[in-house]
Amino acid sequence: MLPSNVEYDEADYEVELALVIGRQCKNVSVAEAADYILGYSVANDVTARKHQDKTSQWSYAKGMDGFCPLGPCIVSSELVPDPRILNLKTSLNGKIMQDGSADDMIFSIPEIVSYLSQGHTLMPGTVIITGTPCGIGISQSPPQFLQPGDQLRVSISHGLGTQICEIGRA
Repeated sequence: MLPSNVEYDEADYEVELALVIGRQCKNVSVAEAADYILGYSVANDVTARKHQDKTSQWSYAKGMDGFCPLGPCIVSSELVPDPRILNLKTSLNGKIMQDGSADDMIFSIPEIVSYLSQGHTLMPGTVIITGTPCGIGISQSPPQFLQPGDQLRVSISHGLGTQICEIGRA
């Protein structure tokens, strides 16, 4: 659902790999980081682009009601021994918009966990989303934003699942 203060020419999708911390994690090395990951999930980092452009702090544009749905499940890290093999995909009204690999990420998952744990305690249940492949709506020519009635599918391979979202107005 799009909040009433989000215009039709700004709501964007971003399929992202989410990782869930399983135990208290602080100042861990890259080599240790994977031991702190409970599992992986699918995230859709919905973003109100006009609100994002108004400030250098993106949390307002990404944290509105209904934004960043997670799931449909958390897959144990034991079942995903190498998350670099995961494929991330988005389709909008049946058209593939994003199709990328976790191996294309700038930083590895252990690097992300290690970095975020330096000086910060990551508690069990902490969710970290890792960035999106190319193909987001704002990068299309012309830009293609979410509209009421659109059907959005975001998915990650190897059993992480698919979110199916019918876009509506809150």
